[in-house]
Amino acid sequence: MNRFLVGAAAAAGLGAAALGSVSAQAADLGYGRGAPYTVNQPLNAYSWAGPYLGGTLGYEWGTVGNNPTKPSGLTGGLTAGYNWQNGPWVFGAEGDINLTGANDTFAPWKFSNPWFGTLRGRAGYAFNNILFYGTGGLAFGGLRAETFGLSESHTTVGWTLGAGTEFGLAQNWTAKIEYLYVDLDSSNFVITGAKNDYRFGIVRAGINFHF
Repeated sequence: MNRFLVGAAAAAGLGAAALGSVSAQAADLGYGRGAPYTVNQPLNAYSWAGPYLGGTLGYEWGTVGNNPTKPSGLTGGLTAGYNWQNGPWVFGAEGDINLTGANDTFAPWKFSNPWFGTLRGRAGYAFNNILFYGTGGLAFGGLRAETFGLSESHTTVGWTLGAGTEFGLAQNWTAKIEYLYVDLDSSNFVITGAKNDYRFGIVRAGINFHF
């Protein structure tokens, strides 16, 4: 009787060991030798969305209405904006304020544009970290006239249109090259006895930090 019990226990032990071995092999077949477990993830595309701050430096050249002067000079300023992105399409709003050294003298007249600013919309198409865009909106700025020791300054409002290309240098830094055409409305200058407006173009480079 004792021999029978010992034999049965031994058989049961062998059966359990065999079952464990089969289970282990099945586990190996299901996990070790099969395809690895993966999760599909989107491509790590460059993101243009969110707020940003930056600065620009460029060159301005223009003409004064009813006057032969053609002011030109360096310009630089600060920029702030916000982008929304839907796939490759990027839409945004941007504002800037700038100081300029644009001026010109002809005979007794000297005209200068000491400052200007813009509030614009932007729309563009991004190829990953390269964005091509058009921009346009409101412009405002100062026009100063001087003659025979007298000076007169006016602030006027107008419009602007332009286009540019922006490059993603890193996830938080971008650089851009941009052209703007600005048309500031005319105003009556007493010392010139005429309505003088100011129209000018700008080519500028800039760098932005994206938050």
